[in-house]
Amino acid sequence: MGAAPPAYRYQLDSARSAIGARVTVMGFAHKSAQFPKMSGGIVLSPGQIGVVDLDVAVDERALSTVDKTVESQLKGPGFLDVKHHPVVRFSGQRMTMTGPATALVSGQLTARGTTRQAVLQVSFAAPPTQATGRDPVQISARTTIDRRAFGMNGYSMVVGSNVTITINARMVPG
Repeated sequence: MGAAPPAYRYQLDSARSAIGARVTVMGFAHKSAQFPKMSGGIVLSPGQIGVVDLDVAVDERALSTVDKTVESQLKGPGFLDVKHHPVVRFSGQRMTMTGPATALVSGQLTARGTTRQAVLQVSFAAPPTQATGRDPVQISARTTIDRRAFGMNGYSMVVGSNVTITINARMVPG
């Protein structure tokens, strides 16, 4: 029996990646925010596809919205509190394939100094079992969190508690 294929390390190409968040306001409207500054990477091991090392750090201070008042509120103490907690981090360790190019990545999400379990629904542009370590890996991911679980309690009568986070990431060998 041959040796398992090696693990391949990829770095996040922040210039070609995007992270966004969306929340319901007043029960029917939505507000969105973008997080343009991020770093991280993933280690894929095609021979042990259930084991993954995914780490993504988001600089919340760079958060942007189309409404500067909303942007200021999101950065403030009722929500992200970027003065005291400038980084949100997702660290994933376990990947369960749900299809040839789809998976659930389980790990921890840390925001405002609070860490909670989180699961990302991930779609790969190509099956991760075919990773070679030479070509970029394109990932789309989504999760929904309850913002209150992380101490984000601002405007609770107006802003919904569920926040949908989307990640479109290009990972390059490195």
